[in-house]
Amino acid sequence: MAGADRKQAYFTKLAKLLEEYPKIIVVLADNVGSSQMQSIRKSLRGKAVLLMGKNTMVRKAIRGVADSNPKLSNLLPYVRGNVGFIFAKGDLSAIKTVIAANRVAAPAKAGAIAPNNVVVPAGPTGMEPTQTSFLQALNIASKISKGQVDILQDVSLIVTGQKVGSSEATLLAKLNIKPFSYGLGIKIIYDEGSIYEAAVLDMKDEDIIGKFASGVANVAAVSLALKYPTVAAVPHSVRFGYKNILSIALATEYSFKQADKLKEYLKNPGAFAVATTTTKGPSGGPAKPKEEVKKPKEPEPEPEEEDFGGLFGSDD
Repeated sequence: MAGADRKQAYFTKLAKLLEEYPKIIVVLADNVGSSQMQSIRKSLRGKAVLLMGKNTMVRKAIRGVADSNPKLSNLLPYVRGNVGFIFAKGDLSAIKTVIAANRVAAPAKAGAIAPNNVVVPAGPTGMEPTQTSFLQALNIASKISKGQVDILQDVSLIVTGQKVGSSEATLLAKLNIKPFSYGLGIKIIYDEGSIYEAAVLDMKDEDIIGKFASGVANVAAVSLALKYPTVAAVPHSVRFGYKNILSIALATEYSFKQADKLKEYLKNPGAFAVATTTTKGPSGGPAKPKEEVKKPKEPEPEPEEEDFGGLFGSDD
């Protein structure tokens, strides 16, 4: 296929994807190799479509489709650097999980910019005692123990954004430490014209409800301060109005149903008091009723022996 045909095929494919998929994740593809990119494509199969391309061609295709869908022009400022596009229709949180699962550990290379801090842990290194001078050159305290070099304490070797030096790269290679991981990084998310950061995908329902409640409270506060009626301020305005009317009713002869009970209470508070005469027991609870002390019954007199008419004979 000639170069012009390839470009036309790419424009056609990109235009179709832009029209078909309402959600687009713009990803950074720095330090991502072809084999890793192929693995990511396989993982996204059935969920989303990953497309890479030259930025000039991508911008030209977006401008062409933006004539019928002007919202797509919001993507143009982000087509900078080594970026790619993931087209999706479903839940973007699942896509983010797939992207994170396809990061690959990588060694520190001299001259590379560190994407994260690197700390060398204390403990045995497996290095021979002859290499203590190498650690001393990096100001790393060490000792020889059981025929190998031990690092005495954790060492902050590289800071985020710092260029990796040859000594640091060599040390990490000797310790078999791969401190960095590379993969696609989410730059921005396009969702039917809206642009937002990847952190939005980490928000839970509780976070969204909390943000909404905070916004409603702010709107209500501003509305009350400006005396401008809004839906958020209506409950507060009704409550304040009720309190004012109730105050007027208590101070005057004017009354209404809700104020009658309060007026009766103010006239005769004793009628609304709850009796609290129950005594308390030793443990703070209500005392048990005292049991009546029962007097012992007096023995009943034994019946006198009856005369059975000499049935058993007499003593005579």
